[in-house]
Amino acid sequence: MIYQGKAIAVASDTNTGGESIATLTFDLEGESVNTLSSAVVTELGEAVEAIAATHGLCGLVIESRKDAFIVGADITEFHGLFQKGEDYLVEMNLKVHDIFNAIEDLPFPTVTAINGLALGGGFEVTLTTDFRVMADSAKIGLPETKLGILPGWGGCVRLPRLIGADNAIEWIAGGTEHRADAALKVGAVDAVVPGERLAAAARDILARAHAGELDYRAWRVEKTSPLRLDAIEQMMAFETAKGYVAGKAGPHYPAPIEAIKVIQKGAGEGRERCQAIEAKAFAKLALTDVCYNLVGLFMNDQVVKKKGSQYARQARPVNQTAVLGAGIMGGGIAYQSASKGTPILMKDIKDDAIELGLKEARKLFTKQVERKKLTTETMAEKLTNIRPTLSYGDFGHVDLVVEAVVENPKIKDAVLTEVEGQVGEDTILTSNTSTISITRLAENLKRPENFCGMHFFNPVHRMPLVEVIRGEKTSDAAVAATVAYARAMGKTPIVVNDCPGFLVNRVLFPYFGGFSLLVEQGADFRRIDKVMETFGWPMGPAYLLDVVGMDTAVHANAVMAEGFPDRMAQGGKNGGKAAIQAMYEAERLGQKNAKGFYAYEEDKKGKPKKVEDEAALSLVNDVATGTKDFSDEEIIARMMVPLCLETVRCLEDDIVATPAEADMALIYGIGFPPFRGGALRYIDAMGLDAFVAQAERLTEELGPLYAPTDKLRAMAKAGERFYSDAATSSANSSHKPA
Repeated sequence: MIYQGKAIAVASDTNTGGESIATLTFDLEGESVNTLSSAVVTELGEAVEAIAATHGLCGLVIESRKDAFIVGADITEFHGLFQKGEDYLVEMNLKVHDIFNAIEDLPFPTVTAINGLALGGGFEVTLTTDFRVMADSAKIGLPETKLGILPGWGGCVRLPRLIGADNAIEWIAGGTEHRADAALKVGAVDAVVPGERLAAAARDILARAHAGELDYRAWRVEKTSPLRLDAIEQMMAFETAKGYVAGKAGPHYPAPIEAIKVIQKGAGEGRERCQAIEAKAFAKLALTDVCYNLVGLFMNDQVVKKKGSQYARQARPVNQTAVLGAGIMGGGIAYQSASKGTPILMKDIKDDAIELGLKEARKLFTKQVERKKLTTETMAEKLTNIRPTLSYGDFGHVDLVVEAVVENPKIKDAVLTEVEGQVGEDTILTSNTSTISITRLAENLKRPENFCGMHFFNPVHRMPLVEVIRGEKTSDAAVAATVAYARAMGKTPIVVNDCPGFLVNRVLFPYFGGFSLLVEQGADFRRIDKVMETFGWPMGPAYLLDVVGMDTAVHANAVMAEGFPDRMAQGGKNGGKAAIQAMYEAERLGQKNAKGFYAYEEDKKGKPKKVEDEAALSLVNDVATGTKDFSDEEIIARMMVPLCLETVRCLEDDIVATPAEADMALIYGIGFPPFRGGALRYIDAMGLDAFVAQAERLTEELGPLYAPTDKLRAMAKAGERFYSDAATSSANSSHKPA
């Protein structure tokens, strides 16, 4: 044994040619995956020193004993490390570069055997070796830009020299994972083999290098020298890429562009100079609010996934499901279930509704074929997972039912009580409702413990969130099974308790309330949309209301007003929601009938494109008390404060269990700007004292919708935060009170 640590072991043996080969194995003690924590990186440095000091070695294989190779750096350390400042981060990265360079400079050929996921720092480890052989089931990539940083351990240096600047820019700026065939095509790996042949293939590559068939020294010169691009080629490659990537990433995500700049600055430099450029850029990005929030987002996502896993482990198997109510929503649910491998019955009382649901599912599968995600054969096979029916004939064998009929409590009650008599005693019933109380819908059920909410967001195939709503009598078994099914569908389930609007809609409608008050007082809704889109929302509130549908919004608003009359039945000239009500009464329902706050025309792809409409402007002017110019800061404050306060109330009322789940629900459910981290991280970044002061000023003018809770005031006074890591946020936060 050459070296033995808690994460890394190095042993040597003699191959068939008589050469002594070292094998460095990653196998992090007590963990299911390998990560590159600070401790593991220290061990790697020690292991490489031991290898370099061992005489008689003729080659090195780097491998993993886990199912994945290395999934990346230990992100749980990031906030603490980044708090130490720019100089520390530069020095830290340069020390890692020294270790990685020592691997690259070993006096014999080296190869990495990539058996599973090799991401971020894990992929950068593979780039240090002369050769890479990859299992056909493995994936590789550099996802750092999704965390607001860039590859800091040589990814911006070695990858462009390995696969060319254009391919490297696409990989690094996009931050996506790549399959083995794609990696082989661009030259990121040297061979792809079945997993069981991986070790033998790695040894074979070393043997061929020893025989002179593979010139590893020439590869090293290529990897450590300037890029082979002249000045004109560099300008064309990098400037074109910057324009394209800037358009894709948008103004709030600087990391992809910074990564291109790092590659560009280092294009004419040798290895060490390039690495210094990379380390400096990494450190600067690591100290930004965007990075801080995106890392926090990753951590929150891990909390949500861990909770989902805990529920799923307790769940009874869900092998056969059914959806009641076809049409667009039912078809979307059926598609999602079938595409992920869970057979589903799709029941309705009308043939034309069944056909509409099947048409929706076929359309979504066809798009997957067009994008080459599926073959036509696989599509046909997956479509057989959907069985349309007009009767309850096969419902005796169903494990879970999703009721997705019209959002009307009487109709839902009738359908649920009817289906309960057709299924087994252990079958779980769920309702895809966005507002109706689960406890209320359970009143006439014989087995209310087997019933919960399963709220999908539209469009089902795109929106990742599913709210699993626990009623007063819902059992843990029902929640567990529903969470397990949502996960099997590829969704992110978050368990919430029952209340009007549950979590997401309860939080969303105060945001719409803020919008209505602004419009009533004379703000131009088009300007509000532009300000909030610049703030980071995918669409402004007027545009979002058109997408939601004015009829849906008016119905949900009524539910919210009944449940929370003190703040959601807002006062004002026309009850605080005049513009939405006026649109509804004028039958301007939004995109569903091509007219709302905007009019809609089909673009070249057949998708609705919004255009200004004089009739809408006139309608809004009629319900406004006058015309008033608001600053961008005023608009943001009046939109965001109600949303954030309602999120706080949901946490205090135990509707949602943790800040992490609350923030992830808003990001996954309504498109809260990810780079801002969620409503509660947004408050933390501003500072609770500043947020409360802002809310109190607005309360004096606008009333209870803007009133902070007593507990929030107490937290602010005590200097508390929602996240324990909040104190490590960048000192020059961009979230200033308006």
